[in-house]
Amino acid sequence: MSDNTVNETPFAVQIGAWAESVRFEDLSPELVENIRARVLDILGIAAAAAPLDTSRAARRFAAAQGGVAQASAVGVAEPLPAAQAAFVNGVLAHSLDYDDTHLPSVLHPSASVIPAILAAAQAKGASGQDVIRGIAIGLEIAVRLGMAGYDTESQNSVFFEHGQHATSICGAMGSAAGIAALDGTAESVTHALGITASMAAGIIEANRTGGTVKRIHCGWAAHSAVTAVELVKHGLTGPPTVLEGRFGFFQAWLHGKFAPQEITNGLGERWSIQDIFFKPYPANHFTHAAVDAAAAMRRAGITPDDIESLVLGVPAPNLRTIGEPIQVKRTPETAYMAQFSGPYAVAAGLLGGGGLEVGLDDYTDELAQDPERRAIMAKVDVVPDDECTAIFPMQFPAVLTAHLKDGRTLTEKVLANRGGNKNPLSFEELTKKFRDNAQRTMSPDAMAALEDSCRTLGTDADTGVGTLFAHLTSVDLDA
Repeated sequence: MSDNTVNETPFAVQIGAWAESVRFEDLSPELVENIRARVLDILGIAAAAAPLDTSRAARRFAAAQGGVAQASAVGVAEPLPAAQAAFVNGVLAHSLDYDDTHLPSVLHPSASVIPAILAAAQAKGASGQDVIRGIAIGLEIAVRLGMAGYDTESQNSVFFEHGQHATSICGAMGSAAGIAALDGTAESVTHALGITASMAAGIIEANRTGGTVKRIHCGWAAHSAVTAVELVKHGLTGPPTVLEGRFGFFQAWLHGKFAPQEITNGLGERWSIQDIFFKPYPANHFTHAAVDAAAAMRRAGITPDDIESLVLGVPAPNLRTIGEPIQVKRTPETAYMAQFSGPYAVAAGLLGGGGLEVGLDDYTDELAQDPERRAIMAKVDVVPDDECTAIFPMQFPAVLTAHLKDGRTLTEKVLANRGGNKNPLSFEELTKKFRDNAQRTMSPDAMAALEDSCRTLGTDADTGVGTLFAHLTSVDLDA
């Protein structure tokens, strides 16, 4: 990482010029399909999260703000001002810990960028192609700013070590760039970044000691981005050196130490979206390979009764999150605790469940305390594994070894995460995930219509951004 690198052309100016130059026609068919799948994924998660108490609070807050109605929000019958719609949808998108993850920065970009772009696009009547272009720009900038704060020596995000939630901080900036690029000039993108930097925020103490505030982080990022671009339209300006300046973004968040090459190297030539991993399972991403390894044993005919003991090998940095203290990880009291438990992931994979292997119904308070699962978890040790550590953080691998009662020892290695660049999910698999989520609050006809709208986004059959929300504004909030 570098100390306050002087840049002849400010980064925000370079980003603005690049964003203005991007055309829908420049995006590969694979990239366009990837973005359509992310829209479907995020909206399905938002539909599933709609009945949560925190989601109700977000809707009440948004409705109380007033203003000119411009955009739709999940579970809200009447349109809201675009910034408030973006807030609600961003809150819902991040509330189930089911949204996608960029590696190795470990930020979740789609949960802020997609709600922000959709709200702004609906408010201005943008085309589906403009939506896809805006999302592509927003995701790219969010990821690049996240990577600028990634320390290759410690293999960790400096944002995280400072207690900062890069997901919301970088998500706000990326969202602003994508919105400003919908119909703005390079200069408007630069100003939007300059203004949003004064709004971008998020601290992660709630991960340690409780509270539900983390759920609003992506919503507030999306709200900030929409608001910042509106302020640009009304004449407010931002500093061109907002990123690298003496009192800029990287000084404020990273104490002036950042990786400048991550921001603009290959910009316009290489897209980082392929490094954003879809989440097949509704749990901490560090646990996913454990689910897959255990599921492979299940498919091979191994049952819990066959097993004497289990050893889950994980990257050393992951141990404190999913394996320590081991007695707590073996006895989670709540669904949320189970989402961060390596032993629970093994139990879930061995037993199987819904969705793509396990789904939302497999992470409940009742199942966290289920005697059958507790019996499996009691057999699991979580240890650091050198092979996994060498791969981390480009993947979150796991090696599961089962010592069987008949004397055999079996090992399953999962070195590439399902849903990532080396083991991608198909649109059909993501549609299955969407249905498992959305069926909780939507009718089959409404789900089918939303699937079709996402698949045709940006094509001649595209019926507009509003259609995406036509069946989401009246989801069943009592589900």
